[in-house]
Amino acid sequence: MFDQQLAQKAGENLKNLREKKPLIHNITNYVVMNYTANALLACGASPVMAHAAEEVEEMVSFAGALVLNIGTLTPYWIDSMLKAGKRANELDVPIILDPVGSGATRLRTDSAKRLIDELSIKVVRGNASEVLSLAKEGSKTKGVDSIHSVDEASDAALILAKELNTTLAITGAVDLITDGERIYRVSNGHELMGYVTGTGCTATVIIGAFLAVDSDPVEAATTALAYFGLVGEKAATTAHAPGSFQIAMLDALNTIDKKQMEEGAKIHTP
Repeated sequence: MFDQQLAQKAGENLKNLREKKPLIHNITNYVVMNYTANALLACGASPVMAHAAEEVEEMVSFAGALVLNIGTLTPYWIDSMLKAGKRANELDVPIILDPVGSGATRLRTDSAKRLIDELSIKVVRGNASEVLSLAKEGSKTKGVDSIHSVDEASDAALILAKELNTTLAITGAVDLITDGERIYRVSNGHELMGYVTGTGCTATVIIGAFLAVDSDPVEAATTALAYFGLVGEKAATTAHAPGSFQIAMLDALNTIDKKQMEEGAKIHTP
């Protein structure tokens, strides 16, 4: 049984996003910049990709949300992320972090943890291993070596969300969203989404866009992931291989409407 109230909220968030067209400031990786910018445009937001330390504080002052993505990381970019993030916190601009590859190398893991320690981040979106690698020393969560699926990560995610004081959005075949108190699952999506580079990064920017119009990070992340999963489902009705599927997702981001969102969102509680 799906949550009809949140399905309606998903439709409202999509409608509000297209009416308000918020600016989404991205400090993201080279691999996905073009596609995620197009995805934001397609869904109704206005993207800007600005990472120079000399301008990020000014740029974020115009934004409805700030997306931080460590996919092609350098220490210089971390400095820019911290400058932008601290200014965003001063202005109450919501921040979403995508800890790409956290747990794989010390630079990525330490950088993601530093961003969480020094900034107030509304949502962290990643796969199970990335998110659970953010646990601090002494955390009660299980180690990432033994947990790699969303289902296996659910108990640990509840604990970690409270420890990090943020909302965690763990994406997989079924997405898990929790702030340590509330917990939702989203079963929208299609298997072809796993064959397109940057799908997770795109999910992150869509959450950023929804955060710009919904002050509740749990509901913003949940409804955004239902929308993006429905995008994958719709794209798969016309495209059956990764190349055409990637383009079909951009089309679906633009054409899915409020009614389709309300009828198609597959949001449920455990």
